[in-house]
This record gives sequence, C-alpha cells and structure tokens, in this order.
Amino acid sequence: MNSLLMTRLTFGSPLGDGWPFTLPAVQALDGGLDFTAPVTFLVGENGSGKSTIVEAIADVCGINSEGGKAGTKYSSTGALTPLGEVLDADLTSAGLRLIHGPRLKRRAFFFRAETLFNLGNNVSGMYGFWEDDLTEQSHGEGFFTVLETMISGPGLYLLDEPEAALSFTSCLRLIDLLDRVTKQGGQIICATHSPILASLPGAQILEVGDHGIRTTPWEELDIVDHWRRYLSKPGSYLRHFLESPPS
Repeated sequence: MNSLLMTRLTFGSPLGDGWPFTLPAVQALDGGLDFTAPVTFLVGENGSGKSTIVEAIADVCGINSEGGKAGTKYSSTGALTPLGEVLDADLTSAGLRLIHGPRLKRRAFFFRAETLFNLGNNVSGMYGFWEDDLTEQSHGEGFFTVLETMISGPGLYLLDEPEAALSFTSCLRLIDLLDRVTKQGGQIICATHSPILASLPGAQILEVGDHGIRTTPWEELDIVDHWRRYLSKPGSYLRHFLESPPS
C-alpha cells in the first residue's frame, strides 16, 4: 500500500506581503509542489522555510501548527499561519477520508520537536494518545514514545526535525518506522537536517534554500557533502570558528 494521500500543494488565494512570502521556497510554491513518493524530506538550512511549509501543511490538514492530531486544537488562538491561510492541497479520495473525514476517524498527526513536550503536558494519558508520562523519560525516549504511538498505519504524518533528540542508532530506528508506515499506507512529509533520515531509499528529497525548492539526489545534498567533509577533516571547518582548531 503505497498510494499517496496528498499529491500537490498550490496557492488558493493571493500571497500576503512580507515574511514568509519573501522566502524563495515559499515563492517557489507559486508553480505548485508535487509529492511523488510516500516519504518526502524537506532539507535545508535554518531559516530556509522548510518548517514554515510543514506548519502550513498542518493547517491544511486541520492540525494546529503547534503540533498534534487532526481535528483537535491545542492553541488558545487556533489561528492559522500566514502561509496556511493561502495554501491549498490536492488530496486523493483516501486522503479526503483520512484527513477531513469524521473528526474521530481522522488519521493525521504533526510531530513538531520544538513544542512536543508542551503538547505532552496536555494530552499524555488521554484516549487516543500515549499513556506514558514524557517527563519520566529521557528526551530521546519521549520522542520515540510519541513517534511509535502516533505514527502508525494509514494516515498523513508531518514531522518537523524529529531527529532533534535522537542518537545515530535512534535515527536508524526512525527510518525503519517510516518505512513500515509507508508499507501500511501512510504518507510522511518531514523537515529535517539529518542526512541519516534523508537516506531512506525511495524517498523524495526536496532541497530548500535561496534557489527555492529543487529535487536533489541524497548524495548531492549540501548537508551530505558538508558532513562527509567534516568527518574526514574537522579542522578544515573549525579553523573558521576557533582560534586554535585541530589539524
């Protein structure tokens, strides 16, 4: 089961002024953005717009951009992001059913690393969520408690930098989880800095930056090149930041 739930993003109304509409990646959405694989990675530097796009997709799915489940609001304002107000998505029939169907049957979740533990304070132990108290687990253990509970089976799953608290081995575990979910009929859209996650075979990789958005093979990603060079010779990078870098 590898059918897509969301196939394309487009603008449904005129763009606003100022940020985030000045970002090249957001402007690139004017021509539409097609999803071509069950897993799509948005890869780019801080401030490039990858998280902004994922947050706006959450709005399209009826998920608060702070994170959580479709059909349930956790923010006192409930306001859409500026990009979320003008973005539209083309959904398949399965996508319409799982994302915008009856509220209790919706299968969409936004895992946002930045706000995960604030969310956990509100929903841990509630029906339909995880039973464990995240405050009694390590940062990485808490991440995986949520990931393994909420990202399962058919549905649309949005992830924003899920590697933030994960070790090398845990990132490999997450790759395994993502692969299993896609085989169950799930679709994943993930903003990441991790060359490990982006190495998932068969994934669509969209590199986000000053150029806008472009499809890039894993081995040609800037983050892969930088990590490869850094691990080979750290001093070639550290000499730009430290007074006495290693050779």
